[in-house]
Amino acid sequence: MNSITSRILHLLSNCTSASHIHQIQAQLILQNLHPNTTIAHQFIAASQSLGQLDSALTLIARSVFVCNTLIRAFSHSHIPHTPLSIYARMQRNSIAPNNYTFPFLLKSLSDFRDLKQGQCLHTHVIKLGHLNDIYVQNSLLDLYASCGHMGLCRRVFDEMPQRDVVSWTVLIMGYKNAGEYDDALIVFEQMQYAGVVPNHVTMVNALTVCANFGALEMGVWIHDFIKRSGWGLDVILGTALIDMYGKCGRIEEGLGVFRGMKEKNVFTWNALIKGLALAKSGEDAIWWFNRMEQEGFEADEVTVIGVLCACSHSGLVDTGQQIFGSLIDGKYGFSPSIKHYACMVDLYARAGCLEDAFKLIRDMPFEPTKAMWGSLLAGSRDQGNLEFSEFAAWKLVELEPKNSAYYVVLSNLYAEMGRWCDVEKVRIMMKERGLRKDLGCSSVEPGPQEHVYEI
Repeated sequence: MNSITSRILHLLSNCTSASHIHQIQAQLILQNLHPNTTIAHQFIAASQSLGQLDSALTLIARSVFVCNTLIRAFSHSHIPHTPLSIYARMQRNSIAPNNYTFPFLLKSLSDFRDLKQGQCLHTHVIKLGHLNDIYVQNSLLDLYASCGHMGLCRRVFDEMPQRDVVSWTVLIMGYKNAGEYDDALIVFEQMQYAGVVPNHVTMVNALTVCANFGALEMGVWIHDFIKRSGWGLDVILGTALIDMYGKCGRIEEGLGVFRGMKEKNVFTWNALIKGLALAKSGEDAIWWFNRMEQEGFEADEVTVIGVLCACSHSGLVDTGQQIFGSLIDGKYGFSPSIKHYACMVDLYARAGCLEDAFKLIRDMPFEPTKAMWGSLLAGSRDQGNLEFSEFAAWKLVELEPKNSAYYVVLSNLYAEMGRWCDVEKVRIMMKERGLRKDLGCSSVEPGPQEHVYEI
């Protein structure tokens, strides 16, 4: 290694500013050192650490190693389409890509859900003979799964001669993200039959599927597997278990997992409070919410939604009002979102405080949602308040004019009130809009708690 190369490498290892990068870049060009792969690698690393990756684009030469390093760096930087432009320059400069080129190139396309370019690159992979590389195949799986095209993802998976734990996990994750929970569980079971040992990422995704699908038996099996394997319950795995038990109605088991965890974060606390809310254990949810604050964890938007839902399900109006008031006053460091207002409307409506619910809807700084009017409608019907029921039902019709269920509710309300002319008007309106009454469809069950957690 000559003295100039050694000096440049020393400068790169001690580079601390953008101006240093630009000075070194000038020296590389003057001394014609950019083809040196060692220097190029160090220059890219230094540029990346200082947020000056664009400077490294001058290094593209006839080295596939340098191009791959650039593609990898830009794929981590989440700058759209730059990895693809580097690949295009490789083609123009007759630099043949290898099997290390495609995984990070596909990752960048996956991050931006660029299906069209991904399919073009898939064609290149086939033409250039890199389709049998498992890392390239797994990257293709991830691309199609990220774009929500599970048919294409499954086709790539089925054509793979060999699959590893990443292959199976990406497929499970793809089905999970697409909401195809039954397919995700089938793949997870097939993975066991294939003798592939799941890893932590597999289990977290499988537990999420179990939680959303209500597959308690499979969730318990996963928990037992974790115990048998001697895995420590890290914060991600533990939180997934608590969430699964909470959504499957086994909150005591969730509490057991929570107590056994050495490390917790705000997501762990949120999963516990949400589980208690779903179990209608409002007093316990409040207790753990207070304990969370005592232990120095700051509540976030989801925490407050969870505890307000717990108050709603358990009829704790005063406590809910107190927490919402603290939120309004800035105690938690963020302003209430529409989902927090939805929780309070639901709380008031369930408790029969219809005037309070209506006042909150009228005065809040957001447009009322379907969930809010649904809560008010359900609460009004429970209280036998036909006036509020009629008002809320019409609002739902306005929001979803193609939903026949709301017209049926409105028609039934008018029938209860003996307003047969209005019953006929609603039926005529349905006929004019091409709607028909579905058999057995005579009521609306709003479920705002199912929507408010999604932030």
